[in-house]
Amino acid sequence: MSAETIVVLAPLVPVAAAVLAALLHRWPNLREAASVAAAIMLIACLVALLPSVLAGARPAVRFPEMLPGLAIAFEVEPLGLLFALIAATLWLPSIFYSLGYLRANGEAHQSRFFACFALSIASAVGIAFAGNLLTLFLFYEALTLVTWPLVTHHGDEEARRGGRTYLALLLGTSTLFLLPAIVATWVYAGTLDFVPGGILRDRVSPGVATLLLLLYAFGIGKAALMPFHRWLPAAMVAPTPVSALLHAVAVVKAGVFSVVKVVVYVFGLDAAGADFTPLVTVAAFTLLAASVVALRADNLKRRLAYSTVSQLAYVVLAVALIAPLSVVGAALHIAAHAVGKITLFFAAGAVYTAAHKTRVSELNGIGRRMPWTFAAFGVASLSMIGLPPTVGALSKWFIVGGAWQADNVLALAVVVLGTLLSAGYLLPIVHRAFLRPAAAGGAAHGEAPATMVVALVATAALTVTLVVFPDVPLALARGLVAR
Repeated sequence: MSAETIVVLAPLVPVAAAVLAALLHRWPNLREAASVAAAIMLIACLVALLPSVLAGARPAVRFPEMLPGLAIAFEVEPLGLLFALIAATLWLPSIFYSLGYLRANGEAHQSRFFACFALSIASAVGIAFAGNLLTLFLFYEALTLVTWPLVTHHGDEEARRGGRTYLALLLGTSTLFLLPAIVATWVYAGTLDFVPGGILRDRVSPGVATLLLLLYAFGIGKAALMPFHRWLPAAMVAPTPVSALLHAVAVVKAGVFSVVKVVVYVFGLDAAGADFTPLVTVAAFTLLAASVVALRADNLKRRLAYSTVSQLAYVVLAVALIAPLSVVGAALHIAAHAVGKITLFFAAGAVYTAAHKTRVSELNGIGRRMPWTFAAFGVASLSMIGLPPTVGALSKWFIVGGAWQADNVLALAVVVLGTLLSAGYLLPIVHRAFLRPAAAGGAAHGEAPATMVVALVATAALTVTLVVFPDVPLALARGLVAR
């Protein structure tokens, strides 16, 4: 099978899984087996592309033009393949976790859940493979629409309210900021194709380039830069597997991936004359402000949601420094945050399922009843903070090196302070779980269902595996800055 055939096949695999999820709604075991088979097939497709992409090839497929010069186009480059591999790899444990969670909690509309989840993965792969801004925009919007039913899954007023905020902010930012930026890029550059070195070089003034940069940054609302971040905590009304999808597998990763891709392939690492200082400032503020909110949050999912806002800002800050080391760090942090944050949300869902607890203040002593869950939570917390032996330490090391390389003392200070704040809102949870006495009179319980525990332990193990065997993600990340 040719690489080009695989490029077309890969996004169709999760689409087929979505169709099967709908058709097999009366046979849940077959429905979930079809999803597992599709996830394995998608991973196999992406792994098959690895050797050629690492060797410098860029498999591409261009469909017939809709307008002169405008066509849906796929092209697999290192950053896109890294993002697609993250989404596909984490889809597999998400399926096992979801079936345990949905059944244990008696959730309705499970077939719709699995179908929309699969369509979300298809949209994420489409974004990852986008060969131009038009293709990226179409799949970016598709991702918003297919995840909305997941956000509103419970169907009550709180879910509908969260869904309205979700749609309003994501569709609003993409329509008001991202689409005009894409149109302006077309006018100035005469193309929307992603090109190494950028397509705006010598075509716009520094002032226009800076304005376009900010339109892209705020228009890609899934990157959750303040003040357009509220959709993310609002979406926490969804079931925990959806929270994991939003924060780790697809949605926010599509946001920061798109920001990095635009910087590298639209502006170029010389930034086409743009002043990146405003973007560095916004990212730094978001990183610290979200961490402070997380420190004060007692609701566990809310704390993790604002942690995500903060962690995404590391990626934006790193790429905004436009130093080779920081750009590599930005790409690596997409992977590091994905495996760490999905573990944290899996753990939160396990606590809700087993103990029906949602607040940090309720977690005293729970680690002794749920040792596997909170051991995994602890490992993932180390990765979010950036401590060894986890992949978060590796990505933070490159980001710090990039800040030093860019001679940006502000960015360096923000990364260090953000790391301390991360420890401040994550480590006390582990301390409570293992070292504080449990409240008297609590109901007896153990771990969550086995499929949930296996999934969260597997993703926690990935945070260590990726730092012990970093060759593939590191090679793909370095492909961004290869000359």
